[in-house]
Amino acid sequence: MDPRTASLLALFTEGRTRFTKVLDSLTEADLPKKLAPSPNSAGFLVRHLGDVELLFAKNVFKLGGVQVHASTVAKGFDTGEWTDLSALKAYVKESADTLRRAIEAQGDADWDTVIETKEFGKKTKAEALGRIVTHTAYHAGQLALVVKYGGLVMVLLMLGA
Repeated sequence: MDPRTASLLALFTEGRTRFTKVLDSLTEADLPKKLAPSPNSAGFLVRHLGDVELLFAKNVFKLGGVQVHASTVAKGFDTGEWTDLSALKAYVKESADTLRRAIEAQGDADWDTVIETKEFGKKTKAEALGRIVTHTAYHAGQLALVVKYGGLVMVLLMLGA
């Protein structure tokens, strides 16, 4: 593997640990939790992270053979259907493995290639990698807050506080 690619793969791997640490402690009871007035549940956030990782592997890094039905992106809102913890964990393991393969497939020169998407315009592949790493960290923080305070907020709302 080229040195720049190896460094960027290490960055992706380390950047994703914010998410994997929250994921490791997640329970099925956490999945429907939300923070009012946010419409997104913990389960939605987990699924969304997998959806976007697969989209990046396919559309940004052009990894062949990637099948993705980005339901959170397509629907644009939480339908309450993401409540199976083992299925969600398998999905985000697959998405991480797929994105990892897409990163590994890049040569050092590929990182300066400019790509364009409707979501974030023109970026080099290196900049796009920064985008997915920060996207994952951003939602991992949300997920941690939802898991920690989601149940408490629901109880307070029910008590009229």
